Amino acid sequence: MHDSPSTTNATSRRGFLKQTGAIAATGALAGVTLPHVFAAEDNTMQVAVMGPGGRGTGATANALRVETAPMKLVAMADVAENRLKSAYEGLKGQFGEKVDVPEERKFIGFDGYKKAMDCLRPGKDIAILTTPPAFRWVMFKYAIERGLHVFMEKPVSVDGPSARRMFELSDQADAKGLKVGVGLMIRHCKTRQGLFNRIRDGEIGEIIALRGYRMHGPVASAFSTRKPEGENELLYQIRRFHSFIWASGGCFNDYYIHNIDECCWMKNDWPVEVQASGGRHFRGDNVDQNFDNYSCEYTFKDGTKMFFYGRCMAGCHDEFASFAHGSKSLAVISSNSHWPSGARIYKGHKMTNSEIAWRSPKEGPELDPYQVEWQDLVNAIRNNTPYNEVKRGVQASLVATMGRKAAHTGQVITYDEMWNDTHELAPDLDKLTLNSPAPVLADANGRYPVPQPGVNKTREY
Repeated sequence: MHDSPSTTNATSRRGFLKQTGAIAATGALAGVTLPHVFAAEDNTMQVAVMGPGGRGTGATANALRVETAPMKLVAMADVAENRLKSAYEGLKGQFGEKVDVPEERKFIGFDGYKKAMDCLRPGKDIAILTTPPAFRWVMFKYAIERGLHVFMEKPVSVDGPSARRMFELSDQADAKGLKVGVGLMIRHCKTRQGLFNRIRDGEIGEIIALRGYRMHGPVASAFSTRKPEGENELLYQIRRFHSFIWASGGCFNDYYIHNIDECCWMKNDWPVEVQASGGRHFRGDNVDQNFDNYSCEYTFKDGTKMFFYGRCMAGCHDEFASFAHGSKSLAVISSNSHWPSGARIYKGHKMTNSEIAWRSPKEGPELDPYQVEWQDLVNAIRNNTPYNEVKRGVQASLVATMGRKAAHTGQVITYDEMWNDTHELAPDLDKLTLNSPAPVLADANGRYPVPQPGVNKTREY
């Protein structure tokens, strides 16, 4: 890994796999004994979910499916009552007694996360952080104060200041012996781990280029129309967080981070700079801040290039895949969404069945990485083994942010520039209330500022 201020203390993924944790814990939780194995009469782990939307409900379901420890959902928090109600009903119907969330443990509002975490037991239970990414540091900070283990979704930061803050919080979690998982679940894919080992052992030669693609039609809340009359501006933006750069890093950070991360993993490094382009086409009445296509050229310190292409446009060629080109042959990192990966190695660079030298079934059935990442986190808690994925999650998030900012400003952006960037997109998120102004405001026509490459060269809007 290159030795920038943001990577000096980071551990490589290879080290993570060998040590069952990215960073070694440096102390015990003050006033709490962390058992190496929970006593048989007290072995149920409790979870609380902050932001039970689509991904929050999915992460909670993965937690409740863990087989090596009894799991129970005991608290929920959201800013939208209807979303919490819908998530509760779905989870209760699916998991029955594993969902024990009476009305007094359902919390609505910007301080609801604190009340939900207060229902958990320090040193034993897990807080699930699946709100819009901008709030990650706010809730992680409180979880650490409460002495809770954490599972958080990616990305974990959306700008330089939040990246640095998360790095510092990661050290605080280590000092208390807390275990923290980050939802870059492909790192837990056994097939990709096998591919990484083969690449590391030189099976495709030296990596000379990487390619990643996520190209499909409009998705989720990335494309939004004008705010309905009378709707709270702040809640409108939070509900449509993919549309707003401050809330999620836009569709670039939230969607493209996986392809970018798996390519960097196979390279076993992070790029030092990026140049990019992108634009808005056929937007109709959409008022969000996203481009609908992005093309990025990342450069690693040895000069190797990584190309990434993202597109959210209907009627165009779709592709969702990542590739590593070696001096000897080609490796497919993923070929059709996240799972199953379809990872394989060819004898050369021609992608024909007769040229396949290795393919994933030889490594055994490909388990669902969304489930495996939860199993790995719970095992680390039960066995009290070091486990903290935050710094690697910050690095992946920062590399995605680099590409986004390069496209939005039209400038070459380096890793160190992004790390040291002082522009915080949404300051004081820990002080928000329902009466707070939104971090970005619409003009008289209900439209939000969009990036203008070459015009706004230092800020994205």
